[in-house]
Amino acid sequence: MRTHIGLRTAAAGLFGVALLAGCGGGGTGASTTESATGGATASESPGGTASGGASGSGTASGEEISTASTSLGTILVDEDGKTLYVFAQDSPGKSTCEGQCLAAWPPVKGPAKAGNGADAALLGTTQRSDGSTQVTYKDAPLYYYAADQKPGDTTGQGVGGVWWVVSPQGQPITGKAPASTGSSGY
Repeated sequence: MRTHIGLRTAAAGLFGVALLAGCGGGGTGASTTESATGGATASESPGGTASGGASGSGTASGEEISTASTSLGTILVDEDGKTLYVFAQDSPGKSTCEGQCLAAWPPVKGPAKAGNGADAALLGTTQRSDGSTQVTYKDAPLYYYAADQKPGDTTGQGVGGVWWVVSPQGQPITGKAPASTGSSGY
């Protein structure tokens, strides 16, 4: 069992390095601070989509956004318990995660409805540059992290210093995820 956990942790680490290498480069309009932090940058590349990488993407009837209690506090999750994130470099109501960034951070597709603990008044949508609809919460576009494998994983917390889980009040929770998050299953 220890070997299995070690392999999973190593694979997640390699995946994270590859994602940072793919998302941290010089997208147009990216500041040196964005590149230096390893955060995903905005890109003008056409055709970026969020096909794959995370299960639980929005459904035609609307994704249900609710909350879950974690070691980071109470956070927003989808109807399957998958953790939702915000990108600190997005503008209110506008996603800047495009191109390669979307492989690591697929958008939560809209429309959405409020589930247990989520505030319906804070839910909304925005139109992405590819014409798709992305769910927003307190005007911040919501994303999945492709490396999160199961409900409750928060492995995207703090990536590049710009990706954060979200409180039910719509605030980014900027604390560090516990070291065991994503490897022990709890």
